[in-house]
Amino acid sequence: MKIKYIAAVLIGLAGLSLQQVKADNSTFFLTTSNIPGFVGPINMVQVSITTDGSNQATVSFTSQTANVGGTNYIFMIGNGSAFDLNTSAAATTGTYAFTQPAGGGFASPSVVTPNVSGQVDGFGVFNNTNTMFNGFDHAVTSLSFILTKASGNWGLAANVLLANANGAFAAAHIFITQAPGALANGATFTGYAANGGSVNTPDGGTTVMLLGVALGALGMARRFLRS
Repeated sequence: MKIKYIAAVLIGLAGLSLQQVKADNSTFFLTTSNIPGFVGPINMVQVSITTDGSNQATVSFTSQTANVGGTNYIFMIGNGSAFDLNTSAAATTGTYAFTQPAGGGFASPSVVTPNVSGQVDGFGVFNNTNTMFNGFDHAVTSLSFILTKASGNWGLAANVLLANANGAFAAAHIFITQAPGALANGATFTGYAANGGSVNTPDGGTTVMLLGVALGALGMARRFLRS
């Protein structure tokens, strides 16, 4: 009798062990940009990360539409540093899939420089940037790819990304046009957007101007002392 009960318990445990690992998902938006008139917060691109506990995660970037100043715009993705992540560990991207904008006007995209660490304009350094062809004629409305961790497993989706020094963990190169009727005319505005964090902006030449004033004052002082 005891053997019968033990067998039933072992069969139950085996069944549990054979169950598929449930996928874990994390979703957020790129809302802050350095594009004049579209600084935000605006939901420009949705980023979704799905993991199954292995060393691979499926990541997608999806364009959003929003009404800004009474006009509907769509926020497409392309060009240099087209889609960028700051991963918590070394990882590579691959197995890309793209969706082109409706209405034509945009040629088939191609990833030309994946997995490069670099500065994303205004939002700091990301350790995994991916470059596509010119966004003015190769922009996409969605893209997905497999992010493979170099060593070990990702675990939860929330473990995949880590904030960079500017407090951002994903960014994209944004190409904006009116939605939905003007897609065939290409993009009108361009810039970068991230999930948040501080934005580094140029000082508009103020530092150089002050340096020039200081040098000028120093020259006048030297002339005064010589006279």
